[in-house]
Amino acid sequence: MPQGDIDKIAEETGFSGVVWIDRAGQIEFAKAYGLANRTYGVPNTVDTRFGIASGSKGFTALAVLSLVRDGALGLDTTARSLLGRDLPLIADDVTVEHLLTHTSGIGDYLDEEVDTEITDYFIGAAHELTTTEAFLPLLDGHPTKFRAGERFGYCNGGFVVLALLAERAGGAGYHDLVRERVLRPAGMTRTDFLRSDELPADAAVGYLPLDGVNRSNVFHLPVLATGDGGIHTTAADISSFWRAFFAGDIVDSVEEVVRPRCAVPQESMRYGLGFWLHESTDTVMLVGYDAGASFKSTHDPHTGTTCTVLSNTSPGAWPIARALAR
Repeated sequence: MPQGDIDKIAEETGFSGVVWIDRAGQIEFAKAYGLANRTYGVPNTVDTRFGIASGSKGFTALAVLSLVRDGALGLDTTARSLLGRDLPLIADDVTVEHLLTHTSGIGDYLDEEVDTEITDYFIGAAHELTTTEAFLPLLDGHPTKFRAGERFGYCNGGFVVLALLAERAGGAGYHDLVRERVLRPAGMTRTDFLRSDELPADAAVGYLPLDGVNRSNVFHLPVLATGDGGIHTTAADISSFWRAFFAGDIVDSVEEVVRPRCAVPQESMRYGLGFWLHESTDTVMLVGYDAGASFKSTHDPHTGTTCTVLSNTSPGAWPIARALAR
């Protein structure tokens, strides 16, 4: 897509964020738009760090799969075997694989099958959510929606449960597991879990889609991200991630990770182990959408082409991401 076309869409939609396209590590397009901080007029740059919402689920999946590789977990390990008496409404036959593929059927604290607005408040005391264990009261009390393995049902809570299982099997905190098992081998030096109430100067503030109001998302999301989303990263780091992932530097079972496990016709996509897949090609995707954050990154393993759109608004990334996918 010509630069002029991207610029036109960005202008027409008021896009705020970064667009990045590279082929086999060679940058073909990289440009920032809009403001990282509206109050102080700080512009976004191609090096700005953005929250990527559910784009983080792929990193959670790889941390878990690295533990599977090391024998600390199995795809057939049941959640109950590590949860003990915690979260008693999770069925005894729910496995790690069910959670990774969104086929667990467990009730969700943030149910995306329910009609809600992105500006709604869901999580109560956001400032208390600084550890994975702190999510236990939030995850508890949600009845099973369907039997494990019955169908695909996107489940945010399932990936928080995966983070809990990873901690208990891996003997370390979730954030450190991701740093050591995913970010470090991928060379993602500017990616980390940032507190929303003390963002550094190089991170974009996430803004709610409210006309005439510059309100941040600080009360809408956990103050510190865990298994289901919210890590902050840059476009360059995402490209580093894709190259390392497909080179086998993070886990060696790449083909199993991106093997389609579920058809998701309502999204015109398929799903592997923590990753979205194109409905008919081998293109792999990380996608995130939340209050004050939207993100999509696609990677074609045959050409080595990565297209990444990061935005500190929601759903600001979608018009350009859709145009790039044509």
